[in-house]
Amino acid sequence: MKKLFLAFVIFFLVLSTAIIKNTTKQIEDEIFIVKENTRILKSEFENVSLEYDYLSSSERLLEYQTNYFEDELIQKNLNDIKIYYISKDTNKIQNFKIIKE
Repeated sequence: MKKLFLAFVIFFLVLSTAIIKNTTKQIEDEIFIVKENTRILKSEFENVSLEYDYLSSSERLLEYQTNYFEDELIQKNLNDIKIYYISKDTNKIQNFKIIKE
């Protein structure tokens, strides 16, 4: 009787250890995936933030124009900008609209 009980306890411990290890491995894999996705998003955020910081101010854009482009850049009226949609069936041209939030 004691041997049967001891065998059952050992079997239960081995089984529970295997289940716990498997579950832990799955959780570690999910954590790794989330960390990798976070790392990629942080890198993308840093690039977008850098681009925004350096290109968003009009003074900086004017400075870039004078330093690098000289007379190559011209100012356009926003009403002249069109959006061209291409689809399988039809092609459409729409006016560019600015939405203020």
